[in-house]
Amino acid sequence: MADADRKLSNGTDRIDFITDPSRYRHWKLSVEGDIATLLMDVDENAPLFEGYQLKLNSYDLGVDIELADALERLRFEHPQARVVLLRSGKPRVFCAGANIRMLAGATHGHKVNFCKFTNETRNAIEDASAFSGQRMICVVEGSCAGGGYELALAADHIILTDDGSSTVSLPELPLLAVLPGTGGLTRVTDKRKVRRDNADVFCTTEEGVKGKRAVEWRLVDEVVPNTRIDDVVKERAREFAQKSDRPKGAKGISLSPLKRKRSADGVEYSAVSVEFSRPERIATITLRGPNSPPPKSADEMAAQGAEFWPLRLARELDDAILDIRLNEFDIAVVVFKSEGDPEAVLAYDDFLKANAGDWLAREIALKWKRVLKRVDLTSRSLITLIEPGSCFAGTLAELVFAADRSYMLIGRMEGDNRPPATIMLGEANCGHLPMSNGLSRLATRFLGEPQSLDNAKKSVGEKLDAERAEQLGLVTFALDDIDWDDEIRVFFEERASFSPDGLTGMEANLRFGGPETMETKIFARLTAWQNWIFQRPNAVGEEGALRRYGTGQKAVFDTKRV
Repeated sequence: MADADRKLSNGTDRIDFITDPSRYRHWKLSVEGDIATLLMDVDENAPLFEGYQLKLNSYDLGVDIELADALERLRFEHPQARVVLLRSGKPRVFCAGANIRMLAGATHGHKVNFCKFTNETRNAIEDASAFSGQRMICVVEGSCAGGGYELALAADHIILTDDGSSTVSLPELPLLAVLPGTGGLTRVTDKRKVRRDNADVFCTTEEGVKGKRAVEWRLVDEVVPNTRIDDVVKERAREFAQKSDRPKGAKGISLSPLKRKRSADGVEYSAVSVEFSRPERIATITLRGPNSPPPKSADEMAAQGAEFWPLRLARELDDAILDIRLNEFDIAVVVFKSEGDPEAVLAYDDFLKANAGDWLAREIALKWKRVLKRVDLTSRSLITLIEPGSCFAGTLAELVFAADRSYMLIGRMEGDNRPPATIMLGEANCGHLPMSNGLSRLATRFLGEPQSLDNAKKSVGEKLDAERAEQLGLVTFALDDIDWDDEIRVFFEERASFSPDGLTGMEANLRFGGPETMETKIFARLTAWQNWIFQRPNAVGEEGALRRYGTGQKAVFDTKRV
């Protein structure tokens, strides 16, 4: 089951991340000219799991799956949309945040991965603003609490109605003994630059802040009387739209449903295969390279739409990673393999680079950036096996550098007629697909080794065999056919014997060397603390705040600070 505590309300045993606007229960997406509106109107009787209602625009993972889908469609299906208005469809409430009944009853793993997914979705909003020219204005009418305010924080501009009752708040600590886990603390200080002492008051005040003080503390950008709210929203939307570089008159593409066939031991997509070896706790993801050359023009790319190989592959890999995260908690190791012609992969990279000024090419590159970040942030041991017939080149070579370890076969196995294993670097590996720390995976790999980074960059476009790749520091081990099977087997057995908790902590620390950014703070520092707090009895114990919320009984805390 996807969640040991509850059954999914749709009667299935897996959380599904594939949806479309015809199936939305919680969001309404509309586009008029260059202004889009995302209306949050949560159906309280359509929770992801049985056993709770989504009252007051509170949300669970199902609500955020729809939001993530809507954001993707705004980027790909509505390139003319320059401004997105985020509003509530409920009177006197914007959003009450994550549903407390859901949090109280969910497994620990679900809670943590729910927070991670919602953070990634908020980051996607900020990414659309920074790199796609799609700015978001959040209009808060009524109470805006917890995760609701964290959703507002992701926007470029927050407008709060000045009606004496509309407030913004982060009440998780005083009410639930947990943290605002969707980046709230970090965005308050690092993004909105709220003074530390004011932030302390704000984050420990249940009733929140409203009116003039909310503006003075930079919690919102402006407060507007109810009588003027619609006029001001239109005015701000026009101002933001004028500054956007989104294309005028461009026609979007349809994000058609993914082609996916599930079996007991795997998932088959058009360009991705996932095989589960559950007794060994291994998931193997195999990516298939293109079987035809890139199109000759941006118009031909647009004609292919969602079937264009780089976009199709990115969407399928994204779905596979999310499926493992939320449905396969016992999987310890994710193995990446590939099949195809590395030069064909680089040809597609070169095509996207040559058409970088085209809106769709830009969006596809940005999609890959987000998917690879999702890989980086996945709490499983990641290993890449570079075997004969592999196509780890350019964008796909990023999976070599995203891995905790990589193994590359020297030459070929006896009787194997496929081309010997090679790696090919491309321009995509030199900064176009940054990690959360703002650096490329190569730069992160070679922190303190500028010469190694320069040497790697000089090999762009070369077919590197295993010994050369090991010499350049691009793989962990280059092994011959005599040692290959035994070394890989020992690695899997060793990994499975270690503490999953210890591995998660080690991997999360080792993956993000270099500078700290708002993203790394959210996913390393904040997520780590929330992970720990979600297991403490003060929050989730029988007498903890999450369990007792709404019962009329006060939580009983262990008062020792640790």
